[in-house]
Formats: sequence, structure tokens, C-alpha cells
Amino acid sequence: MDIKSMYMTELEAYLKEMGAPRFRAKQIYEWMHKKRVYEISEMTNIPKDLREKLEADFIKIKEETRQVSEKDGTIKFLFKMPDGQMIESVFMRYNHGNSLCISSQAGCRMGCKFCASTLGGLIRNLSASEMLEQVYMAMRLTGEKISNIVVMGTGEPLDNYDNLIRFIRIITGEDGYNLSQRNITVSSCGIVPMIKKLAEEDLSITFALSLHAANDDARRALMPIAFKYSLKETLDACMYYFNKTGRRVTFEYSLVKGQNDSEEQARELGKLISGMKAHINLIPVNPIKERDFVQSDYESIVKFKNLLEKYRINVTIRRGMGKDIDAACGQLRRKYTENDN
Repeated sequence: MDIKSMYMTELEAYLKEMGAPRFRAKQIYEWMHKKRVYEISEMTNIPKDLREKLEADFIKIKEETRQVSEKDGTIKFLFKMPDGQMIESVFMRYNHGNSLCISSQAGCRMGCKFCASTLGGLIRNLSASEMLEQVYMAMRLTGEKISNIVVMGTGEPLDNYDNLIRFIRIITGEDGYNLSQRNITVSSCGIVPMIKKLAEEDLSITFALSLHAANDDARRALMPIAFKYSLKETLDACMYYFNKTGRRVTFEYSLVKGQNDSEEQARELGKLISGMKAHINLIPVNPIKERDFVQSDYESIVKFKNLLEKYRINVTIRRGMGKDIDAACGQLRRKYTENDN
């Protein structure tokens, strides 16, 4: 395992095998996660011979390219992994602070119809360090702090469960960046056993479910995962998460014109979610060239929201960011790799 993915106790054991004193672990951990150095050579209080030994197990990623929105300053970074794989991260400025949407996998195997991330299938999981480095690189490149992290980029986070949990514990640890767990959102298409497992982790993160439909047939038309887990099983898992953590679940609902944005579907969704401690986030779908999905018009979106609110559900419409820079997850990565080939 690379040293940036290690917990402090693991780093201590790793250094002990090298014959290095235990106190070096705290120094190195702080260099990596508090000071967030890019090069081992920047660890100035670590002996040169030890730095040279650490070099092979110190993961770095590189900025390959970026797109900057002229409308709102959103930055989409394309990062290159040590093995050449590309991943995306999106830096967004809000009044309440800066948010970063990070990827958890190179590619994705979930097959959701509205998502560009899944078109090439899954290549591999990202390590905890590769997830951490997206955050650290964004701060290095912008010179700004990150106050919110959304694990909602390329990949299904719960399909890379162990690395996800390791990432969360390191980024929120007192010895590292010390971000509040409440400022992290993990989004999933709905792998039921892993939602329940996540509920047992004693974390105070926000869990978001990609719902996108109010019945099984409509959900199966958009999301292959719905063939494996019924809507009832999925919502039961979300209730389990709430009961275990006390944290309300967010339901993400991408509005596709003529497919899931009718008044009848809004009422069906309202009846489905009514009574749950939940929040619905309506997302005007980002069109991708490989699909013929069209974004719902604003009037339909507002009408959909108003109907849901009649069921006493907390509803928001996601503010569209970076619409002029391949906004949908996976678009820049796909465009870049297609051109490269």
C-alpha cells in the first residue's frame, strides 16, 4: 500500500520495518495530510536516505488539462494517475464555501443510461490516496480551501467501499485535513447491502441515493441496478441508514424531459417519499451526445418541485454549474481518451 493511503498506525508499522523511529510517522503524516506537499523532497525535517526509500510508495497525480466556466468560474480538472488512467474532479465556488466533486473509480460498471462515466465500463478502483490527491491537487492549483466534498464524480463509491471509507477517515482525521464529516456527501446508485454496511460505520456524512424514478419499471429503464434491488429494498436500506445514523437521506432525481418529469410522476414520487426524513434534490439532466435525453424546461421543473412540496417534502433544485464545460460526469475524460485514441 502507498503511504498516503495508510492510517497513522499503519505508517508507524511500515516505518518500523524500515528501522525508522516511531516519531517519524507523525512528521510524515503531517507533511502529507496537513501541509499536503507534492514532493517527498519538501519534507525538510526527514532524513534524505529515508525520503529516498519513501519515494517509491508516495503516490502523485498530475493535472492533464482543465476547463474553466466563463459563466460561474467552475473548474473541471482532468487528472492523470500514475498508471496513465484519467479521472475528473470539479471545483465549484459557492457563497458558503468551495465544493469539490471527486471520482472514486476510473470508469464505472453501473450502466446508468444518463451518465457518461459508465460508457467505457470500469477500468479500476481508485486508491484512497488517489481520492485524497484530487482534493489536495485542487487546493494546490486554486490556492483555495475546500469546505465540502461530494463523492459523486466518475464511479460508484460503494463499489469501491474499503478505499472510500479509508479516504473519509483520513480526510476527516484530526491528524490530517480535519474536514467535518458532515461536509462530505457520498452518492450511490443503490447497492443495498453496502448502504446498510455504510450505516454501521459510525460516520456523520450525508448519504445520497440516485433515485430518478418513482416505480421499479421506470427506474429499470434508466438504471440497471434496479433489476437487482427493488425500490422497496432500496428505500428500506435508506430508512435503515437514517435510523442508524440520524442523518436524513438525500434523494437525487435527474429530470429527463418526457421521461420522468410529468405531474403524475411527481405525485407518485411524493407518495413514495412522504413521511420519510428525506430531502429531494431535483437535477436538470446534463445531456450527453451518446444519449438522446433532453433537459426538462424550467417551468416543468418548478411545477414538479411545487407538487412534491404539497407532500411536505423538503425539495431543492440543484443550481447548474459549469454548463459550458462538459458539465456531465465523465464527459471530459471520455472526450480526452477518445481524442487520444
